[in-house]
Amino acid sequence: MLKDALYKIIAVDHSDNTINAVLELDEHNEIFKGHFPDHPVLPGACMLQMVKEVFENEMGNSYQLEKADNLKFLTLVDPQKDNILHLEINYIIEEPGTRVTASLTTGDEITFKFQGMFLPQLH
Repeated sequence: MLKDALYKIIAVDHSDNTINAVLELDEHNEIFKGHFPDHPVLPGACMLQMVKEVFENEMGNSYQLEKADNLKFLTLVDPQKDNILHLEINYIIEEPGTRVTASLTTGDEITFKFQGMFLPQLH
């Protein structure tokens, strides 16, 4: 949904239940004109959606967020200053879904942390 429009996956490494991805934001995306004019900030909902999309992309399946145990928005992401993001996703497959812990960073600064459960979508 946001992939290839708001951001691109520049690089990804997936091994041992860990996904490390480098993402590049499109600082000219329309979303930044409304959030907020002259002071663009990456919306928190987009950060969560980016976790979901990168996870789905690497797992080769569609998922639905079942439960968000912990969401922390720690710092603002200004796409004009920090358009390269590092996403780390750790996951454990268990019944009925997959427990995910993720963090999004710009440089050395953690901007977003997430813990929750994703359930596979039935087609």
